[in-house]
Amino acid sequence: MSTELLDALTLLEKEKGISKEVIIEAIEAALISAYKRNFHQAQNVRVDFNRDTGSIRVFSRKNVVAEVEDDRQEISVAEAQAINPGYEIDDIVEEEVTPKDFGRIAAQTAKQVVTQRVREAERGIIFSEFIDREEDIITGIVQRQDHRYMYVSLGRVEALLPAAEQMPGESHTTNDRIKVYITKVEKTTKGPQILVSRTHPGLLKRLFELEVPEIYDGTVEIKSIAREAGDRSKIAVHAADPEVDPVGSCVGQKGARVQTIVKELNGEKIDIVRWSEDPVVYVANSLSPAKVLEVQVNEEDKMTTVIVPDYQLSLAIGKRGQNARLAAKLTGWKIDIKSESEAVESGVYDSKNSTNDSSYNDSVEDEE
Repeated sequence: MSTELLDALTLLEKEKGISKEVIIEAIEAALISAYKRNFHQAQNVRVDFNRDTGSIRVFSRKNVVAEVEDDRQEISVAEAQAINPGYEIDDIVEEEVTPKDFGRIAAQTAKQVVTQRVREAERGIIFSEFIDREEDIITGIVQRQDHRYMYVSLGRVEALLPAAEQMPGESHTTNDRIKVYITKVEKTTKGPQILVSRTHPGLLKRLFELEVPEIYDGTVEIKSIAREAGDRSKIAVHAADPEVDPVGSCVGQKGARVQTIVKELNGEKIDIVRWSEDPVVYVANSLSPAKVLEVQVNEEDKMTTVIVPDYQLSLAIGKRGQNARLAAKLTGWKIDIKSESEAVESGVYDSKNSTNDSSYNDSVEDEE
């Protein structure tokens, strides 16, 4: 061993942030095991790594005892005092036992320790970098795919996109660039494991933050998101400033902003609706693109009955009930949709006394 190792450790400390002293202590511990393994020694030993020269020496350590039972671990008082008259019972006697060819073993062991510590440090740096990015969006490059995962390169680490988190009907080939949402970062024995998603509602939220400056700076707030990934989503937005149109801000000029997001999500339809603290208005808005005649609210059961024109019934319910299902998820209210004729017949709606106010939906934009 030489000063070259010390120079390498100093460089590692500077570039990787790994303490030189920590690595030296790890090398000393590893060399003790290597000495016992390679030279079949069961005695207690201490390895001394000279911080100035890089030289390594091995010392046996024996307890001074009145009567020796194990000469590999113990030394008599007489033998100890023959070495140094000052030794007494319970003292430790050290004697150098460095083998002649120990340098080769020491160099190999030191290399293994340094490599392991560098790997651990790099894993720690990657983990620290990505643990702060949980619930954030990131762009990656598709590497490969099997029946369980799509593997997405994020630079120094590969993220796992589980099959259940991939958008239905969406396919990617190697080297495709995709945006993913980081759902979980875990420490494992093989390094940090990063799980990502394309179906999480958080992906939609982050995409709007990227495309809409008013959301990013807090002028417009996303109140709720309901998503059936790959098919349709609803997002409720609100602006505290009455002069700001939250829906228009999200849609953008000629629909440019929302269409960028739709393109990223492979054509997923997005309904942007105006949030309201009034459940009547909010539920009506959430059923966009359908027009609503009346919303009846049952606060106790958190349930609403929504009356729509007969010709709007199928639109309000949506294909396989999707529009109503997303509206209920978005608002947090149960929604029972009735056609106008059905409501009149059952006596829950009087069309003659109704104002037939369709202004509920004035704030709704439907992006097909």
